[in-house]
Amino acid sequence: MPVVSNTSPILNLAIIGKLDLLKLQFGKVLVPSEVITELKPQEQRPGSAAIQQALDAGWIQSQSLDSASLATFTLLRQSLDLGESAAIALALEVQAELTLLDEKEGRKTAKSLGLTITGILGVLLKARTTGVLPSLKPVLDDLTTTAGFRIAPALREKILEGESTS
Repeated sequence: MPVVSNTSPILNLAIIGKLDLLKLQFGKVLVPSEVITELKPQEQRPGSAAIQQALDAGWIQSQSLDSASLATFTLLRQSLDLGESAAIALALEVQAELTLLDEKEGRKTAKSLGLTITGILGVLLKARTTGVLPSLKPVLDDLTTTAGFRIAPALREKILEGESTS
């Protein structure tokens, strides 16, 4: 079953040079065309080159919503942004195994619709657990300083529990 992503996990991982974690964990990631619009891979922006390479290689694939999903998308747009609405609608359409979302309201809505979700922090934790990332601290530092990703201090502390300081 497929994995569907919103803009945030792809963009933030690309900005910090860790987009390959998605390929390693999921093989292929589907995104609605609305997410491609938000990602702007053709522009000269941080992370754009890596995103365009992933699209060219085919492991990030754009997929348009079918007509039935467009109705769901329209309803979701009443309370969520473009990319979140489209990602949730696509995840429902393809019966996604996992939906990658970071924003609180999008996650809440996706859960209420029965979707299984994770976000960028879940991807990083899995990479740490499987030994792909030796330490989360430098990656979290990069995520917050370079990509501008916000992590609540208490959550950051909890994520870093058990990491050696050596």
